[in-house]
Amino acid sequence: MILLPLMACCLSALLPDVMSDARLQIIRERIDVLDEQLQALINERAGLAQEVAQVKIAADAERAVFYRPEREAQILRKVVERNQGPLPGEEMARLFREIMSACLALERPMRVAYLGPEGTFTQAATLKHFGHSVQTISLPTIVEVFREVEAGSADYGVVPVENSTGGIVGHTLDILLDTPLKVAGEVELRIHQHLMGRMRDLAEVRRIYSHSQSLLQCRAWLDTNLPGVERIDVSSNAEAARRATIEDGAAAIAGEVAAGLYGLSVLAQNIEDQPDNTTRFLVLGRKSVPPSGKDKTSVLVATRNKPGALYHLLAPLAQHGVSMSRIESRPSRQGMWEYVFFLDIEGHAEESRVAVALQELAAEASLFKLLGSYPKALLNGN
Repeated sequence: MILLPLMACCLSALLPDVMSDARLQIIRERIDVLDEQLQALINERAGLAQEVAQVKIAADAERAVFYRPEREAQILRKVVERNQGPLPGEEMARLFREIMSACLALERPMRVAYLGPEGTFTQAATLKHFGHSVQTISLPTIVEVFREVEAGSADYGVVPVENSTGGIVGHTLDILLDTPLKVAGEVELRIHQHLMGRMRDLAEVRRIYSHSQSLLQCRAWLDTNLPGVERIDVSSNAEAARRATIEDGAAAIAGEVAAGLYGLSVLAQNIEDQPDNTTRFLVLGRKSVPPSGKDKTSVLVATRNKPGALYHLLAPLAQHGVSMSRIESRPSRQGMWEYVFFLDIEGHAEESRVAVALQELAAEASLFKLLGSYPKALLNGN
């Protein structure tokens, strides 16, 4: 008689585990079914992408355009708009970006040049914008990225243009003065800076290598935690990480990818002074981009040296209700104390109100260059 209560007690203790295992099995079987359906749908989409390529080639093989920035932007916006979770919109957009990247590679593999070497934030921005199925070309300088695209050796190029903490990348703006390339897109990338090296703790750090922008973005943290340590500016954060691997006492400020690539230990994470530290990158191409519905236009202008010149130059934007989101000045290199201005405005150059405003602005300017109209970056980071 004593055994019956004991058996009942044991069965009641085991019952929740049995029910839990059964529930998990049902969920896993459902996941397996969904995975199979997803795989079939992705392959169906890829097949349609191949059909698109065949239609384009049949219509005009010489001038067929496979990558359409405005079309991809429209698709990703719809992905975010209809997303109901639990995955956040940015994560869902990233997944669809990779699907589109893989499908585009079936149509025609695309080559994209970026400011390298491997492990830089520009590489991360390139993959964020184009996905991992493109062929990437790492180049040591910004000017070489421009030249690679100008020569047709790369379809597109990606270069940094400004940081929310460190300001503009002047070299990029200077090259835009002379290049025939068009701005075909933008990428906004949240930047997290990490201190890394072969040592075990901060006390062993004797010098710090990094790009000048990263040193500027982490200045307050460095002043507080490593005030007497030498800071050395190098061409890229990847180069900083490389030096940290071969020099005793050397540390680097770089992204998490660089730590893995160069086998370094992260000594301190997220040392950027501003938690919302973001860098904007430009995508460069040889062709203009049609409207996507939510666009931005970049122009380069100069004005005659007279009272109220800048006011009169920008007046058409206000008169036609065109919002200016950014203005930067750079020496024109044409004469002492002469400047050109880089403007970002809301809207596409083909929109009627924008077109009229730009026409009037060009008439007032001593120099006017339309750098390009392109889809606005989606969410934080394309």
